[in-house]
Amino acid sequence: MCGICGILHLDSTRTAEHNVVERMADVIRHRGPDDEGYYVDGPVGLAHKRLSIIDLSEAGHQPMTNEDGRYWIIFNGEIYNYQELRQQVIQRGHKMRSNSDTEVILHLYEDEGAKCLAKLNGMFSFVIWDTKEQTLFAARDRFGVKPFYYSLYDNTFLFGSEIKALLAYGEFPVAIHYDALADYLALQFTLGKKTLFDGVQKLLPGYCLTIKPGQSVQLQKYWGLDFHIDTDHTENYFEHQLLRLLEDSVRIQLRADVPVGAHLSGGLDSSTVAALASSLLDSPIHTFSGGFKDDARYDETHHARLVADLHHTLHHEVYPTDRDFVDILPRLIYHMDEPAAGPGLFPQYYVSKLASENVKVVLGGQGGDEIFGGYTRYLVAYLEECIRGGIQGNQEDDKYVVTFESILPNLPQLQGYQPMLQNFWADGVFDTPDQRYLRLIHRGNEMHNYVDISLTAGKTGYKPEEAFSDLFNEGQIGSYINKMTRFDMLTLLPALLHVEDRTSMAVSLESRVPLLDHRIAELVASMPPKIKYKGGRSKHIFRKIVQNIVPTQIYDRKDKMGFPVPLNEWYQKEPVRGFVMDTISSLKARRNGFLQDVSVDNLVTSERAFGRNIWGLLSLELWMENFLDGNYRSFASR
Repeated sequence: MCGICGILHLDSTRTAEHNVVERMADVIRHRGPDDEGYYVDGPVGLAHKRLSIIDLSEAGHQPMTNEDGRYWIIFNGEIYNYQELRQQVIQRGHKMRSNSDTEVILHLYEDEGAKCLAKLNGMFSFVIWDTKEQTLFAARDRFGVKPFYYSLYDNTFLFGSEIKALLAYGEFPVAIHYDALADYLALQFTLGKKTLFDGVQKLLPGYCLTIKPGQSVQLQKYWGLDFHIDTDHTENYFEHQLLRLLEDSVRIQLRADVPVGAHLSGGLDSSTVAALASSLLDSPIHTFSGGFKDDARYDETHHARLVADLHHTLHHEVYPTDRDFVDILPRLIYHMDEPAAGPGLFPQYYVSKLASENVKVVLGGQGGDEIFGGYTRYLVAYLEECIRGGIQGNQEDDKYVVTFESILPNLPQLQGYQPMLQNFWADGVFDTPDQRYLRLIHRGNEMHNYVDISLTAGKTGYKPEEAFSDLFNEGQIGSYINKMTRFDMLTLLPALLHVEDRTSMAVSLESRVPLLDHRIAELVASMPPKIKYKGGRSKHIFRKIVQNIVPTQIYDRKDKMGFPVPLNEWYQKEPVRGFVMDTISSLKARRNGFLQDVSVDNLVTSERAFGRNIWGLLSLELWMENFLDGNYRSFASR
């Protein structure tokens, strides 16, 4: 786990400047405080900041080259099956100089080129420079656990693990990408490869690229989920295979030459990962959880302690406060590079900070909701489908995963969601599936009451709702649950992984996500919907296989809320109320020009429970102050 960045001048007569590459790397030094390295030759400059996890010796130093010096690599991430791949590489005759996974990638690419990506089980972004062909190759892992940004500026290809590394190249112009801003105002994340920085793009998950002087970027998709349904196997078969893969994923992700711990939120996913990890280790594992003491609704640490006590873990807890929120949020937005998808990054940062004081690697349960169908909104969508099918008289058709009879026992999951349901059905039902799902996740209707939409729609004519529908309906996917989970895996999941990466790397901690093993995702994608989402039961197939792994109190929970922050309560009192009002109503906010002339006081008092209007405006304004107004430079110098 590290930070990478660099440049490639597209005019081959230009020489890369060592001091420029070093300056770019310096702003992401938090990603790798253990070691640093540079390779500058002709038009290319590569930089690496190392967080030493596997092979802590000097042999693991990067940039790293192969035997004859033709290929040079910088790598961020971990390849969990590197030990097995290492044996293959040795059998081919390569002389290994380290025990690192980095060298394994290097030799696999030397032998197979981009085809080697199919063999890698891990989270990664890496760059390989071919000195003979003068070609730069870059790749990002299948789910986008590890970030990779790039830009073409000054006739130069710039890249880095974080956008701030690109900004450190000379006088890189900082400007808003208005289509991306439209996405954020509607969804609080961006669609596709856009970022909020005009001219900066993300390499999409499951993609690789090549570029050489005098040529343009060539993108290639090397992996994507195939939702072709496997009708040849039984539910018992899928249960057996899923449990086998889950156990193996946790096993190989425990590989490290440093201490490993686990996040423990009190939910099904993290509890499963922590329980399996604990069972595979000879000594007690460190576990970490957090909560808020303001109200019992915001404190789930007692659930986490159930798992910790059962497995005799070395358990640690942290309780961030409203003062912590005010003090840290501007810096967190700096670390994020872009406005955040939700306030969960605040407590997540403090849990990561706690973990970093005890271990160097932590496992978590991220990805379970997207892969297995764990979001309550899926049940809402299918409840409407039941109503539609009942009225139309075709509810028993194979296209329906649930029936009235099967969904009724699972409707208690919707307790507490009555206000959301009222809002969801306020303007009618039975639109097309993409329109109905958009209503479930859309955040722009209220945001546009406070934001000047001419900043977005008036600039290019781009409509995020149309882009949403195109992506939602892409491919030959008939199942509603598969359409929803696929969309979330392509959009919401990368946004959540963005938070996962930045909150952990800000404190030099490696965060691993065993549920996002691509073998697990491929198996679940192939399952008949009636098996994996039977009766509208959240995570039906996953629940069946972990029933004997987690405590009954965790298994039976119907009140899991993620990691909710008591923002509504904090908005009503100091210091958060003053912080919000000072930020949103500041002269800087007015100068940036995106806010309508609204009463911030009314906004604060009218925010509904778990609403995201204030959060969206606050996060966006802090981003503008950081990057449009140049405050990020002061953070970078600390």
